[in-house]
Amino acid sequence: MRVSPFKGALVFACAAAFVLSGCSDDSSDDPAKKYTTREASDGVTTFTIVENPNGGLTLSYGAEAGFKLLEEKQDGYTYAFKDMNGNGKLDTWEDWRKTYAERAADLAPQLAADQVSGLMLFSSHESAPSDGLTEAQKEYLSTSYLRNVLAAGSSVVEPMVTWTNAMQSYVETLAKEGFPYVPVNFSSDPRHDAADSYTGFTQATSGWPSFLGLAATFDPDLVLDFAKYASEEYRALGLANALSPQIDLATDPRWPRITGTFGEDPEMAAEMAANYVKGFQATYAADGSEIGWGQGSVATTIKHFPGDGAAEGGRESHAKAGEYAVFPGDNGAAHVSVFAAAIEAGAAGMMTNYSIMTDGEGNPLYGDKLIATAYNKATVDIARVDNNYDGIIVTDWMVTASGADTGDPNGFFAGMAWGAEDLTVEQRHFEILKAGVDQFGGNNDIKPVQAAYELWQQAYEAGELTVDAATRWAETGRRVLTNLFSVGLYDNPYQDLEESLKVVGNDAAVKAGLEAQHDSVVLLKNDGATTCNTPATDWSTKKVYIPSTSEGSVNIWTGQYTATHGPSISEATAEAYFGEVITDEAILDADGNATGFTAPDLSDVDAVIVGMDSPDSGMMMGFGGGMTANPDGSRTWWPISQQYHPYTADGDNVRKVSIAGDTLPDGTKENRSYYGATSQVKNEGDLLAFERAVAAVKASGKDIPIIVVLRVSSGMIIPAEFEPQSDVIVMGFGVTDGVLLDVALGITEPAGRLPLGAPASMDAIEASYEDVEKDVESYTDSAGNTYSYGFGLGCTAPLG
Repeated sequence: MRVSPFKGALVFACAAAFVLSGCSDDSSDDPAKKYTTREASDGVTTFTIVENPNGGLTLSYGAEAGFKLLEEKQDGYTYAFKDMNGNGKLDTWEDWRKTYAERAADLAPQLAADQVSGLMLFSSHESAPSDGLTEAQKEYLSTSYLRNVLAAGSSVVEPMVTWTNAMQSYVETLAKEGFPYVPVNFSSDPRHDAADSYTGFTQATSGWPSFLGLAATFDPDLVLDFAKYASEEYRALGLANALSPQIDLATDPRWPRITGTFGEDPEMAAEMAANYVKGFQATYAADGSEIGWGQGSVATTIKHFPGDGAAEGGRESHAKAGEYAVFPGDNGAAHVSVFAAAIEAGAAGMMTNYSIMTDGEGNPLYGDKLIATAYNKATVDIARVDNNYDGIIVTDWMVTASGADTGDPNGFFAGMAWGAEDLTVEQRHFEILKAGVDQFGGNNDIKPVQAAYELWQQAYEAGELTVDAATRWAETGRRVLTNLFSVGLYDNPYQDLEESLKVVGNDAAVKAGLEAQHDSVVLLKNDGATTCNTPATDWSTKKVYIPSTSEGSVNIWTGQYTATHGPSISEATAEAYFGEVITDEAILDADGNATGFTAPDLSDVDAVIVGMDSPDSGMMMGFGGGMTANPDGSRTWWPISQQYHPYTADGDNVRKVSIAGDTLPDGTKENRSYYGATSQVKNEGDLLAFERAVAAVKASGKDIPIIVVLRVSSGMIIPAEFEPQSDVIVMGFGVTDGVLLDVALGITEPAGRLPLGAPASMDAIEASYEDVEKDVESYTDSAGNTYSYGFGLGCTAPLG
């Protein structure tokens, strides 16, 4: 539940510079003019909730904390404040009437260097254990002073609330002389995607389109509304920091992270990014008016600065295969422009990308070093100096680790210290801090940061740096504390479970999210068979055939390969629409894997619906992602393809020499060209399912409409392989199968438009530049419509 903060709500008799001893006291015994307290419990943690009168802040503190309340009387009201250091007086940092900047400036100098080193840590992916805090969690909280925790577990309310409350209670007990109290700041990656929830568990929150789906609405105001709803649910779960929005430009349709972006248009992406920041970070009064930072705010972390969508060949930088982003079109300014808009909107945090960024010749795009952004001061200065950014900058996860350290230089999540592999772990921390970055994503251990402190001080004393270690550490301490005060964590860190259960997944948010999903679906093709019919067809008595598909998948954490098969659209979802649903009979081998399928007789079928996901070359993790590491240590390169059937990269536009590459032991540059190689797409079965359906319709001798439901789950889809034989094509971005069926069957009208163009072919992609928007030739269908940026059909004419 959002709580309106105190911000000018009280009228003091004194001058603007408030001095307690100099103000009159006309207090009375009226209970309505004094704060109240009540005890609350989530079943695990007991805490006190304090409600201040006359618009004063809500406070909370745990039963184990030992905190006492201090009273101040003003203009007939008695207000409460938490005595968080036990000195019996109201310090500036304890006074919620002060600005968050004043409070941070007061407390920051009191933090020990080790405490600030702990604030430089941002935890690995942490989950809420069912039996309380783990020993490892207690360890990093108590001895590494870590306070920034990435919550990666389910959005189910009770375990999240009991976990976050328990951790807040634990850190309250850790405060001691010289080490003031610092609450925990829980963060999360996006968790509202209706089709692919970040947590992978029950969708307890409201369900919305992916970022790319929000972009498909072409409605920046909708992004603002989403941010308001989502941030309210975040706070109810104990989350006060969002590791979002991802505002990289989707300038290469092969890049597997395009679904997390606001599309390829810089101006639209910038406007949506700004609204996302504003909506998440604002607190709102009961009447809906915005009142700035407060206990309803969620700080945002814009990422991945300065734009990571220009990966060479579309390869993702989580893995060694994709460590380079290239800018042959000299279009870096467009990528930065989206971040500049979000900075202007007040983004509290920023995350750097993994990539080594190069120009079209393979030279450093910024500065003079081929090194990952977190290490590159010239790149970080684009934010710090050129855009006057003084917020928190955090690295992406595990950039201080390297696969070379563990003997797995090509592995995913073995460490992404691209260009800094030759440094020690301690030196990597030092270099990142020198670049102007504040926090280390995915790091739980304080020792390398402590070592970096010593390296800094040694460099200062040797005249290599202009400020000493204490000053540099204090700078980050101030930034982090400012963030904690601005979202109200020092005053009210606890969640009332009863209230949280009302907020998360509330009816208004669910309704708004469902409407947004429908508004984001793009109708690409419609011959009138099923969509936009008047009156709408009653499908409840109809029979539908959904062909089956198969694919291989790789667990991104374990590397274990699994083969799956089943209907290409959720059978349970389809059964809610149709009288009867049929699918293929699978032909299984001894291990239960599908080696083929037999289509049924379609003589009495009314429609065919084929579900298809984006062609998947391994996404950003596992299954290769464009590179095969050979036993002899060599590497083989192959193309990331956006077509389903095998693609051999032998066209005139394929680079025979890559732009970027590592420096080899002999001093030459590695050639990462995939010229002549063939793609590896794990879900070719989606197109085979479509082709099986087309053959089955032909065998039936009937004119059965074929509806294709496209789910953009990684890179963009090339429609040439299936469009000519389709009757209806709808495309969704992070929405449920039910929402896609609603549009495909004419239950709701189409409203979405393409947030990036659908390529005409792989050759068209090869002819384009990775860093330039709208430079890929778009597909033109059999009706003469071109699937370029902004295209989408309505019921009577193209939209826009």
